[in-house]
Amino acid sequence: MPLLMVVSLSLGIILLIQSGWSLWDGRRFLDLVRKGQRRPASEYTPRVGLVIPCKGTGAGFRDNLRRFLNQRYPNYEVVFVVASMGDPAYELLQEQLVELMRSEANRSPRVSLVEAGLTNARGEKTHNLLQGLARLPADVEVLAFADMDGSVADDWLRCLVAPLRDAGVTVSTGFRWYLPGRGFASQLRAAWDTSIATLLDEHDPKFAWGGSMAIRAADFRRLGIAERWWGDTLSDDYTLTRAVREAGEWIVFEPRCLVASREELSFAEFLRWTSRQITLTKLYAPHLWLQGLAAHTLYAAAFVFGVLEMLGSTSPSLGRGAIAALLSSILLLGVAKGWIRSLIAWERFSEEMPGRRRLANRYWQLAPLVPWVMLWNLIVAGFAHQIDWSGTKYRVDSRGKVMGVTREGW
Repeated sequence: MPLLMVVSLSLGIILLIQSGWSLWDGRRFLDLVRKGQRRPASEYTPRVGLVIPCKGTGAGFRDNLRRFLNQRYPNYEVVFVVASMGDPAYELLQEQLVELMRSEANRSPRVSLVEAGLTNARGEKTHNLLQGLARLPADVEVLAFADMDGSVADDWLRCLVAPLRDAGVTVSTGFRWYLPGRGFASQLRAAWDTSIATLLDEHDPKFAWGGSMAIRAADFRRLGIAERWWGDTLSDDYTLTRAVREAGEWIVFEPRCLVASREELSFAEFLRWTSRQITLTKLYAPHLWLQGLAAHTLYAAAFVFGVLEMLGSTSPSLGRGAIAALLSSILLLGVAKGWIRSLIAWERFSEEMPGRRRLANRYWQLAPLVPWVMLWNLIVAGFAHQIDWSGTKYRVDSRGKVMGVTREGW
């Protein structure tokens, strides 16, 4: 048997096993989401301080604002933070908050708007979070964090805080779930990003996500997050994850805190966004980057060697048929996992999905493209020396410390 055929078959078999395991893992995630949907509402409602950094006014800004301010939670305070009053979000937040306060004079929660200012010591988002935390009252028991581009359910905060009732849990986290838009890039981002979401496990998530995250205030202080971990970092959530892991403590993924996101973007913007996510992973969780690089290199090698072997005129037809069957099975397993993501979108985000059922099919229709985009992102991240985040370029050393900042227009 020719060497190339042996290599192609061997790689194909390994990848088939890996793809089968991945499909099983996707089914596990679907069961986890369904179990979460059936879970009764928690009566654990300590006083919460919710900090939301804002930059720009993207899709759904007004609606998302109202959702954050109308949580079915009895005792919470919200601090919105912008870097400067020149940010478009500042004026819109002022306008909307005044309108909301006027219409509901005795409303809860208490709300404040903070201008954080600019710094070269850390990432803009992390700096905004620190300045927002400084405005919270001392009696806040739980700190929660969110992103303004997320569309949360009215029980989101209650569900996010619920796992902290267990003293053994230090951090509770959700994750974003992109819904397909009208444009191809938006649809591909939905397929790409949810492939990461379905890797999360309830009791052993690989990381906490800053757009839907909660920690007891006492634990935040005890671990020295503000002083030791956020003082010079670009990533708030990866460094908090590292702090909790080094302390030997637990992060719990709460499936009811998946947050719907949607945004149209160009294909170039999509590639920059995905590469930034993977570059952050390489900097702050290099083991995850290496695992991803190994897995996607295996995927690419199996398909490249397999196609070359099938095109070789000297290869036995039986061997070529076996390779074709392996590669076809691998593709079908990937599509099947994409179908599971479509089910999650339909079931978890039913309010956002009416009229989008056809678009929800993009999760499985575009699934074959995701590994190739991911491989590109992983390779780009391997050579990246700086991160471009919303018009600001950060130079970060191998430990994730911010070493330099360049802002557009400054």
